Amino acid sequence: MTTNNRQQTTTAVSLNEKAVIRKLSLCSILGNTVLSGFKLFAGVTGHSGAMISDAIHSFSDVLTTFIAWFGVKISKKAPDRDHPYGHERLECVASLVLGAVLLITGLWVGKNGLETIASGQYETLAAPGMIALVAAVLSIVGKEAMYWYTRYYAKLIHSSAFMADAWHHRSDAFSSVGSLIGIAGARLGFPVLDSVASVVICLFIIKVAYDIMKDAVVKMLDTSCGEEYESKIIDLVSAQDGVVGVDQLRTRMFGSKVYIDLEIAMDGSETLSQSHQVAERIHDQLESQFTDIKHIMIHVNPAEKSA
Repeated sequence: MTTNNRQQTTTAVSLNEKAVIRKLSLCSILGNTVLSGFKLFAGVTGHSGAMISDAIHSFSDVLTTFIAWFGVKISKKAPDRDHPYGHERLECVASLVLGAVLLITGLWVGKNGLETIASGQYETLAAPGMIALVAAVLSIVGKEAMYWYTRYYAKLIHSSAFMADAWHHRSDAFSSVGSLIGIAGARLGFPVLDSVASVVICLFIIKVAYDIMKDAVVKMLDTSCGEEYESKIIDLVSAQDGVVGVDQLRTRMFGSKVYIDLEIAMDGSETLSQSHQVAERIHDQLESQFTDIKHIMIHVNPAEKSA
């Protein structure tokens, strides 16, 4: 492939990523704004604390989408003098902020629910209206659809921030399931179940927040890509003509990208030019088959002669 063709391909991929990022952000912001507004209206008019909590959870998605969009946009910036390895880790920072927002939201929702349960004054609680029940059903369907939509495109562009945003959509769907059960139970004569649903929503939110923050931390600590990933690399490299063996392989996550340090053994009688050609071929094939690889450093060692 010529240099011009490579540049054109890179430009096309970059434009596609920008289009996907805009599409995901717009879909999430509009969807969450409409859903949170309707759920807040349904919670207030239908006298449902669980639905009001669910509305706040949905509204927090609008904020976290802005955070995800900002993190991805910054992470795609080209390397510069101060950041020669790029800006991918800023996406992890965005995921950490997103996880923190989720955690705070979950704790707030749980606190309100527990206070109502602890009060013991259940006879004064009003039964939620039918509109709250309808809002819960619509929220489950809408948020699950947004989860699959965001997850699909997040995988295409290898975005941890938007994958975190997808799980945020699913956590909202789970919380709406809790709302549905609590509201239905309250309408059947057990009003305290509406507050119990708020506590259940809290647990779902906290679990997702923990998973998002853990994934972001792992990617910021140069964690290896795992034995399965590295075995595939070793198999590909070992099968190349001219390669006697793989002396050492180290992989590390850098945000959503992978960095590789590789040492291969070759016949010591090969010329520098021949060794370079083999290393260049390995480099190109690895980047072609493992699209999340950003940088590969290949060192060639002379193979030890058998006695």
